[in-house]
Amino acid sequence: MTGRNLVSLLAYSAHSEKSRGRPCAFQLGFHPRPVGDNTAVVNVNSVDVVDFYRTITQSGIELWIDGGWGVDALLSEQTRPHKDLDIAIQQTDVAALREFLHTQSYREIKLEDARPWNFVLGDENGREIDVHVIVLDDKGNGIYGPPEKGEMYPAASLTGTGSIERQAVRCISPEWMVKFHSGYDLKDKDFRDVSALCEKFGIDPPAVYEQFKK
Repeated sequence: MTGRNLVSLLAYSAHSEKSRGRPCAFQLGFHPRPVGDNTAVVNVNSVDVVDFYRTITQSGIELWIDGGWGVDALLSEQTRPHKDLDIAIQQTDVAALREFLHTQSYREIKLEDARPWNFVLGDENGREIDVHVIVLDDKGNGIYGPPEKGEMYPAASLTGTGSIERQAVRCISPEWMVKFHSGYDLKDKDFRDVSALCEKFGIDPPAVYEQFKK
């Protein structure tokens, strides 16, 4: 599951917790794990993401690229390997997404922190898609999980656009991508992601990242 913060429905400040037509036939282009190798890491490459995005969106399903690939979409280049693909999707499209991925041999990975609004689907070769489910309210905010928990993707966060292999994609906006990178155990890769976004879009780095400059 993705470590990240979503904004409070009441305060708009980050804090931690974190059917349409059937898609056409499609096969993700990951390289299979070597036979007998149970430790090889399967990374999601840019061609995989573009093929998946085109197939899903052309079927009428709306999605936003999130996580590491969302950062690289905003930067218009791949800056590091990604072990999975994070997406945000509307609750009304979950059944169609599950059905499609089931045909591609994806099954839900049993995780203790899995929830109906956040779960991971993976296949036998180790490729994974981390799904974040939202319900759009009348203001365009993506309510994430039970409304009483006050977690959401603000409407402004769902306005981002980027590109992967020259393919235009919808993604989390740069300002909110930076805000979402807080409230959990930060790593060097988070610092690099946030630094690159702040430099490109003229955003002030969050104070919490000062620890990485020492």
